[in-house]
Amino acid sequence: MSIRVSIIEDHVEFRKSISFILNSAEGFICSGEFDSIESALKNEEEPDVILLDINLPGMSGIEGLPLLKKKFPNSKIIMLTVFEEDKKVFHSILSGADGYILKKTPPTRILQAIEDAVEGGAPITPIIAKQALNLFMNYVPKKNETSCLSVREKEILSLIITGLSNDEISEKLFISLHTVRNHIRNIYQKLQVHSKSQAVVKAIKQGIL
Repeated sequence: MSIRVSIIEDHVEFRKSISFILNSAEGFICSGEFDSIESALKNEEEPDVILLDINLPGMSGIEGLPLLKKKFPNSKIIMLTVFEEDKKVFHSILSGADGYILKKTPPTRILQAIEDAVEGGAPITPIIAKQALNLFMNYVPKKNETSCLSVREKEILSLIITGLSNDEISEKLFISLHTVRNHIRNIYQKLQVHSKSQAVVKAIKQGIL
């Protein structure tokens, strides 16, 4: 079954190019093209992934993100950015974004990011990951010595922050992909969150990392 992807982007040429890439690649289909949050919210079909431009006319991508999450709770939302703007990334994370990619990202990497998001990953460029981490550190309280996470779970969460996918974490720690996914599920349960970005935000705010 193909991964259904909706695009919310006001730049017509870029939107059309992403749509063409999706429809030309095996296992993907562009299920909707929208030039604003307002028009996207009128759609009744829930996609697997939403590619969302941060800077949109009218309601911005950051402002519209919670509304999209509410209407399409099962959709993974990947923010599209032109510049790696740390403050906007930070606010996107707090609003529940599942990943971030630059518009200049090569087509193959965009497709990989979509697949990563569907599989529970958090596609994010290393520079954005570093900027987000630097911003989070300003919000860190005293170190929580009674963290509910195990040493291995903290290690995996730290690698997620750097932008590694589940496969890359598996290779780096010399453990199976199945084991990585089990650890991530445990992290979600312990922190009472539903995505990697939410887990990172909560862990750093509580001083777990």
